[in-house]
Amino acid sequence: MKKFMDKDFLLTTDTAKHLFHDFAENMPIIDYHCHLSPQEIAEDAHFENITQVWLGGDHYKWRQMRSNGVEERYITGDATDREKFQKWAETLEMAIGNPLYHWSHLELQRYFGYTGALNGDTAEEVWNLCNEKLQNMSARQLILDSNVEMIGTTDDPIDDLHWHKVIAADESFNVKVLPSWRPDKAVNIEKDDFVSYMEKLGDAAGMKITSFADVKTALTKRMEYFKEAGCCVSDHGLEYVAYAKTTEEEVEAVFAKKMAGEALNHEEIGKYKMGILLHLGKEYHRLNWVMQLHYGVKRDNNRKIFEALGPDAGIDSISTSAPINELADFLNALAYTDELPKTIIYSLNPIDNAAIGTIIGCFQSSEAVGKIQHGSAWWFNDNKTGMMEQMTSLANLGLLGNFIGMLTDSRSFLSYTRHEYFRRIMCELIGNWVENGEYPADDKSLQKIVEGISYRNAKRYFEI
Repeated sequence: MKKFMDKDFLLTTDTAKHLFHDFAENMPIIDYHCHLSPQEIAEDAHFENITQVWLGGDHYKWRQMRSNGVEERYITGDATDREKFQKWAETLEMAIGNPLYHWSHLELQRYFGYTGALNGDTAEEVWNLCNEKLQNMSARQLILDSNVEMIGTTDDPIDDLHWHKVIAADESFNVKVLPSWRPDKAVNIEKDDFVSYMEKLGDAAGMKITSFADVKTALTKRMEYFKEAGCCVSDHGLEYVAYAKTTEEEVEAVFAKKMAGEALNHEEIGKYKMGILLHLGKEYHRLNWVMQLHYGVKRDNNRKIFEALGPDAGIDSISTSAPINELADFLNALAYTDELPKTIIYSLNPIDNAAIGTIIGCFQSSEAVGKIQHGSAWWFNDNKTGMMEQMTSLANLGLLGNFIGMLTDSRSFLSYTRHEYFRRIMCELIGNWVENGEYPADDKSLQKIVEGISYRNAKRYFEI
């Protein structure tokens, strides 16, 4: 029997152990997509206790606590931080086979030196240990201790990027913290706050928005502003990637109808989204930005919790309604005019793995190595099974050796152990292929592949 989460955790062959410990383990981290607060990084935030670091805003954990029958006051309510931690510890004990169990214990091991198991009985011991060590920790120190080279936050086009500028001006902190462009509010014309958002976007761009042409101009102006702050990545959270044949005049008519307070039908919503996404895609190509497309999620399913807590409350699910053919049509529309940017595609539905693997092969080019990427196993899939399936599918249909690897997609400064988790799984997968005679035990080639997926491919891809 192997020891609990020892140095060879998830590594079952000699080759896997060699690949991880000699090639992957100590590579720097390019965290190209996360939800960390640039203000907390700029101010070098300190945390009073482990609950603030672990449970504040972590809808992954909230979801599991509800599954364990925990009352909401101990999750997002007015219970004390100690009480909330106790309920999380009791929940974690039941999470056998869940990635949260492994992530949590990797964090306890790497940052706090705790090698035991967190449960209801050990909660007091762990609470005291973590809180004592947190007194000498800060947001920046956690980033540096995690060997992070670059962080890509998630930022709205109207953001003034003040905190990014503060970080960039501080020569004592040598980690790149770059904004990432997230224009969902300008895309989602069906939302109730779209009209009011247009006013805010206009204010940020120093102009008045009265037409679709104005929307494009305002967004382009803001993209130039983001570029000056080092932005090189965009991100879109979509229900699905839609494609609809449309004209400029049709999109203008849809925009005018929305601004006049009239209801839009499904076809009109699709025409506007197509018009704005094509404009943005072309601008990303001009700016040499990477376009990230996250899709396949059905959000805010529990109305009662949504009304109480808002979005990102642990009430989202996998959607099966994404028309995968339209993704190909959208990429084709940009590729036909030689304006397709480097693109990373993530589906929350693992059924799409093979389809994505075949689609990306249609649009690769000499503009970049692995120009179109199948993004790492995302959200409900960033577990051992999901990662194995995503990488195996990519290997079967494309070039796994050019994969840009893992991202945290997290709001926690302790989440960098997810890169370790990913790297261990990746080395186990490749190690098994080598041990089975499916790839030669050629250290030079294996080092290139493993170090590439861990770090070097992302560094090249994002031109960091």
